Amino acid sequence: MDATPPSPIGLRHVALRVRDLPAAERFYCGLLGLHVEWRPDPDNVYLAGRGDSLALHRVAALAPVAAQPPGRLDHLGFALRRAEDVDAWHAHLTAAGVRMLSAPKTHRDGARSFYCEDPDGNVVQMIWHPPIAALEPA
Repeated sequence: MDATPPSPIGLRHVALRVRDLPAAERFYCGLLGLHVEWRPDPDNVYLAGRGDSLALHRVAALAPVAAQPPGRLDHLGFALRRAEDVDAWHAHLTAAGVRMLSAPKTHRDGARSFYCEDPDGNVVQMIWHPPIAALEPA
């Protein structure tokens, strides 16, 4: 197996599935002090504050519970220092037999990431996100 890539700089990104996106945004921004970083479409909003990132993803309010993915947690995001660390982690985890859900990609906001699963099927994102990475010493 390849050498382990540089350690993540923290668990600074969480994504939640919410039924009432405006109410969730009011809670996290109005009450907890986060701010809107990016709103790519009407069903998703990315919030930030003090080096952390919270993504809110709207789920269909009228869909039966059985049709919704289990739980409210969408995924955990481990922040990385450099964009190239994303590819190193993808190679490392692939070699270790971890189930990959996506290949590394650069997103519209400039972040770079991929998704995989932990042993229990929880979705984990390894992500380089410039506003988070900028807070860490090189």
